[in-house]
Amino acid sequence: MSRLTDLIARAKARDSALGEELEREFKALASRRAFGLNFERHRPESVELPGRPVRRGDKVRILPPRGSVQRADQRLWRVKRIDGEGEARMALVELIDAEAPETVEVAVADLVVVAEFRDYIYPGLVSTGRVERGGDKPFHTVINGENFHVLEALTYTHRGKIDAIYIDPPYNTGARDWKYNNDYVEAEDLYRHSKWLAMMERRLQVARQLLNPMSSVLIVTIDEKEIHRIALLLEQMFPDGNLQTVAAVINPQGTGRVNEFSRTHEYVIFVMFGDIQLIPQSDNMFDRDERENDVPIEWRNLRRRERESVRGSRPNQFYAVFVDIESGLIHSVGDPLSDDIDITTIVAPAGTRAIFPMTPDGREMIWGIVPDRLRYLASKSFARVKNGDLVQFLNAGTVRAIEEGRVEISGKDRWGGVDARYSAGSKRLMPKTVWVREAHNAQASGTLLLKRLIGSRTFPFPKSLHAVEDCLRFFVSAKTDAIVLDFFSGSGTTAHAVMRLNRQDGGRRQCISVTNNEVAADEQAALRRSGLRPGDADWEKCGICDYITKPRIASAITGKTPDGKDIEGEYRFIDEFPMAEGFEENAEFFTLTYEAPVAVSHNLAFQRIAPLLWMRAGSAGRRIDDLPAAGWDVADTYGLLVDLDRAAAFCDAAAAQPTLRIAYVVTDDDRRFQAVARALPDSVEPVRLYESYLSNFRFSMGR
Repeated sequence: MSRLTDLIARAKARDSALGEELEREFKALASRRAFGLNFERHRPESVELPGRPVRRGDKVRILPPRGSVQRADQRLWRVKRIDGEGEARMALVELIDAEAPETVEVAVADLVVVAEFRDYIYPGLVSTGRVERGGDKPFHTVINGENFHVLEALTYTHRGKIDAIYIDPPYNTGARDWKYNNDYVEAEDLYRHSKWLAMMERRLQVARQLLNPMSSVLIVTIDEKEIHRIALLLEQMFPDGNLQTVAAVINPQGTGRVNEFSRTHEYVIFVMFGDIQLIPQSDNMFDRDERENDVPIEWRNLRRRERESVRGSRPNQFYAVFVDIESGLIHSVGDPLSDDIDITTIVAPAGTRAIFPMTPDGREMIWGIVPDRLRYLASKSFARVKNGDLVQFLNAGTVRAIEEGRVEISGKDRWGGVDARYSAGSKRLMPKTVWVREAHNAQASGTLLLKRLIGSRTFPFPKSLHAVEDCLRFFVSAKTDAIVLDFFSGSGTTAHAVMRLNRQDGGRRQCISVTNNEVAADEQAALRRSGLRPGDADWEKCGICDYITKPRIASAITGKTPDGKDIEGEYRFIDEFPMAEGFEENAEFFTLTYEAPVAVSHNLAFQRIAPLLWMRAGSAGRRIDDLPAAGWDVADTYGLLVDLDRAAAFCDAAAAQPTLRIAYVVTDDDRRFQAVARALPDSVEPVRLYESYLSNFRFSMGR
């Protein structure tokens, strides 16, 4: 910048008009310069949709012949016409953005639909199975789909409703662990960091719309390869969030690397929004002695020590504490003294002496609390004078623990304060910023635990179940109906952790898990050589969602492996019980679909829109899967009115259902919709279909 300023000054000296014009352009450019984390956002991502039927007007790629391991032609084509029936269907496709028109006729079976992330989508869901053991509890949901598109779908069902997001994104270590625009990002890619940041930014922008702005938390785990970049990105994207980072030991033995320190830990970033509370637990995540042994209560010094806490900084907190000369106990507490009063003029009651908040060198400071609070504490023996001149007190958290019975009082100490101890495990501790817990070992509580659940099926680097559980507990232990989202769900650890939290306190929390059905990189070549492609049943059954995530969650609930055998072993640590007991929970599995807006508006895609309506109403109870023959239907949490001539009967049924949350009304007539809305109970939210659905995805995605 300084060099450019010098050059402009020299240009002005030679040609004032040219110099002034250069200076104007320079200032305009400088004002647009972004400070902070700068990275290439690249062209929008794209994703292939092998299960999506090919339609006229679609963007497609031409696939290589079956049996070939060659990469597909990455050029995009537009389907102009489809002829024929069944497997003999042929499509005329035209190359997009070509310098010269180019068309070719291709078998429809050799095309795959491509969605670019700048394209509008109209999502639906198809159920692929469910597990029910939880009675009327809400369902956990697992969605197989591109997570960016699933996040967009959730803006219709869960905008502003998510209490906690936990994600474990790809760590971008250079291994073949993630794709950008259908290519694995290799270690040698000069742009791999900016590609990763662009990928994360797009998803976090949508995820922010889902978080409850009044009280929620975003939790991101990462290692040292991207910790600095993702932390800066989060700070820039969420300036209203309170960001903290924790180092968590996940492999005490260390992971060996060539000419590098052996890695034992990863990072957990917490971004807290609104009035979300970090709830102390009986575990500070570091010192086991504080969890397992009786712990004495902590006395705090009453005199403030900060340099700015001098007399006058808080007028009500400079006063005398009068101590009985004979017993050494607090006799009484004086009133606040104004700055102009000399403390030497204060007369102590008979038989007492005055203590003021003075430093050893005679500097006048302030006490930590006001007189009335100290009088109350002294009356309960929650304040004392130790060794003649050190005034101490118990903070509000300790007083509350005593009042709640979590602290045993055995009498009084020699200074007149309560003699008390927390019983083992009862003390509430704020977590430290370094976590060292046996339960967080990723090998024992991740890899080996997953092996018990699903046998020989393998998944790289599953998280410790208890590490995820602990992260969430600090924020949702007081929210027994919290909604938790994980849009990089991998093996399904987050849903499993939420189920454990529910068992511990009888909660009804629910988890939404999002993952794709990507087949592991080292398996793809073999499958292609055998003639398989993505979308084939024998290919899809090897994908992450179908092979790992769904079986893991089903096994956790039922207590049985995919082979039907009882799971061996027990859960450990906070809640110990046989894994074969399973959980009293419900879960349903879905696959994301892509709908045509015309089909939606004409009621031709209702069966695939129906799960979204059910999720928006809470994912609980019966779902209305088909258009009702009677023209209306009322389920546990929502109702559907299709025939407005039956509006009176529908509204009567809605009023009689105390758990009803939402009434969906299918109409293009806003006047009639408003009439129905007025007739509904005030506790029921009226939603107009399909206008609310279509407008959400047409206007709300910020494209």
